Amino acid sequence: MSRGGPLPQAAAWRAVCECVAATVALLARRRVHLPRERVGRRLGFADGSSGVVYRETIVNRPPPADPCVLVVAFRLRWVRGRAHTLFRWESILNTPLFVGFPGFVSKLWLAHDGQGRYRGVYEWDGAGRAEHYARALWRVLALVSVPGSIDYRVLPGRRRDELLAAPDRLAPETAVAGSWWRVVEAV
Repeated sequence: MSRGGPLPQAAAWRAVCECVAATVALLARRRVHLPRERVGRRLGFADGSSGVVYRETIVNRPPPADPCVLVVAFRLRWVRGRAHTLFRWESILNTPLFVGFPGFVSKLWLAHDGQGRYRGVYEWDGAGRAEHYARALWRVLALVSVPGSIDYRVLPGRRRDELLAAPDRLAPETAVAGSWWRVVEAV
């Protein structure tokens, strides 16, 4: 389980630009999909908060050789009340900022919780790739997020669907009570 700070500005923006270019190719080949079967599920976290899945994004690709789960959280600046609904609609436009990163498999988009915190629960091929993405994403999120609210955790060796099916099977060293990132329930 890892967590570092943001990538240096130049490296982060270069990675985002490369991602956007790769996303264009994925979209042109119709490899990006928005399945609906998990939309509406509520995920509960060890800190007592929960979020509802409002979108899922997947890329057609071989199964990951080195699976990991990445959980990202942030609070948006200036977004209150009905603006959360507008953000959820608009957020589809953010897809080019992540789907083309090397190793991306899937993302569950969670609506804001009671503290205004949004989360993404991803599956990635390669913990190092997930870490690189999260550290690059930090620079993008920093433009619209409450300072100090961006955080992420990489859970190596985990498959997203296995985590959702049996969240209590996390390794003992990751079973920390009160953890904002630790899924404890998926209904």
